[in-house]
Amino acid sequence: MSALTTAELSRRATPSGEIATLKLTAKMGSMSRAFWREVPTLLGGLGDARVLIVRGDRIFSAGLDVRDNAAQIAPALGRPDAFKAVVDEMHAVTEGLAALPIPVIAAVHGWCVGAGLELICGADLRLCSADARFSLPEVRLGITADLGGLQRLPGLIGRGRAAHLALTGDPIDADTAERWGLVTEVMADPEALFARAEALAETLAALPARALEGTKRTLNSGLPHAESLAAAVAWNAEHMTLEGLEAALKPR
Repeated sequence: MSALTTAELSRRATPSGEIATLKLTAKMGSMSRAFWREVPTLLGGLGDARVLIVRGDRIFSAGLDVRDNAAQIAPALGRPDAFKAVVDEMHAVTEGLAALPIPVIAAVHGWCVGAGLELICGADLRLCSADARFSLPEVRLGITADLGGLQRLPGLIGRGRAAHLALTGDPIDADTAERWGLVTEVMADPEALFARAEALAETLAALPARALEGTKRTLNSGLPHAESLAAAVAWNAEHMTLEGLEAALKPR
């Protein structure tokens, strides 16, 4: 286990392979300057983990630690290149998570705010407990969300609902998040949530890794239909195996 000031990465062995868990450990899961520096290192240490679970501690995340990050952001205001360099460091986390070749499960309890919501938009599967609340309040702070949420939310919940979240800054509860498609399952409490996330991770870890990676690449490619179809065919041509086909034909 690697324990830092803002997050920790743990790994658990299963018969099908390792399952990794990234826990946001800073107070209220806040994302300070240290968070943006530390998490890429943790993501780079996943090794041969088959699935990653992302979760919080007391809550999932209160989002960007504005006070701490302001020391770096303020001098870059009005200077596009300097500002881009600051945000690129944050993108190394949000885009880095989304780009992982393995399935990523976000397990959300309590508040998931701002940058926290943008982070989970890059996960493949999102689960939550009944106490979860989701908010994208950047407009109330005079900010346009720029960590991937505005790009991914329309594909997850539709443009109208994404606009409602982003333009009003109003929070939604767990039931609304499930109805809108932001999450696919709502558990009674955090304990049940984390147990479900672990069980789902074990199920995914038991599936062929190349098939999971190819499926994820195709879902996330953003290519036009014909190009995406051709890419999926090319992936199978390279990675499909006779052993896999024979295994699929065996009675269960």
